Amino acid sequence: MSRTLVGVIGVGNMGGAMAERLCEAGWAVTVCDIDPARQRQAVAAGAALVGSPEQVARSLAAESALIIVVVDAVQVRHVLWGPGGAAQALQPGQTVLLCPTIAPEDVEAIAAQLASQGVDCIDAPLSGGPVRARDGRMSLMVAAPAGVLARHANLLSALSDQVMRISERVGDGARTKLVNNLLAGINLVGAAEALAMAERMGLDLSTTLDVIERSSGQSWIGSDRMRRAVTGDFEPRAHVTLLEKDTRLAVAAAAAAGFEGPLGARAARVFEQAHEAGMAALDDGALFELLRQGSPRP
Repeated sequence: MSRTLVGVIGVGNMGGAMAERLCEAGWAVTVCDIDPARQRQAVAAGAALVGSPEQVARSLAAESALIIVVVDAVQVRHVLWGPGGAAQALQPGQTVLLCPTIAPEDVEAIAAQLASQGVDCIDAPLSGGPVRARDGRMSLMVAAPAGVLARHANLLSALSDQVMRISERVGDGARTKLVNNLLAGINLVGAAEALAMAERMGLDLSTTLDVIERSSGQSWIGSDRMRRAVTGDFEPRAHVTLLEKDTRLAVAAAAAAGFEGPLGARAARVFEQAHEAGMAALDDGALFELLRQGSPRP
């Protein structure tokens, strides 16, 4: 399809960056969000603001796409089938891109319910943070029938230069994202532990990070989060609750597949402990603050 209309429900850190990216690329973007500050940012970027998910869907043309960038499956179902939900205005031939990290079985169930009214679904979780989303460099993991992906190739390429086709089976995007995010969570816990250890040993943390970033301990998420954390910057770019949710879902998906590893559940527990310690609304780099205070209980 040509660069025409697209809707975005949820213009927080990631959804807002995606909306800005599309506006700059010449798309006509209609958005809704419950946060007035996010609404203002989207309008300033050139998006049209409406009051409900249903109104976003009504703004779309035939074969247009609706991008959902909320937090979890409960919110996805609410914006689709709750009061003022988008599903009541979606038309056969239109497509929903599901971008939240949610359980594969939820993706499959949501896609099946959309299919019952002739609406296609692209399982499209994303990764990389808002800066990379704004620049079109985020990772986008897509699973959908080939014809659906081909119909929206222009939109996908406008969103990201890192579009990875996982399979034609909706749900495999979610599975891949959970594998990735479990490793991200493990890496972040490890980075926070290593920096807390370095501090206890009397090392300069900036110098230690310089060494790690040029050595075998380097990880993107560790560098990104710990560079801010060691300066006391816990302004949320990605809240603790996001990887808390994602690692929990990943451990559950592993169990459903009959797999249990040595690290996943332990990493998930550290995110839970950060939440319990009052850090839920902080950036997930706050794990450093948790671990420097002492080893959390098993």
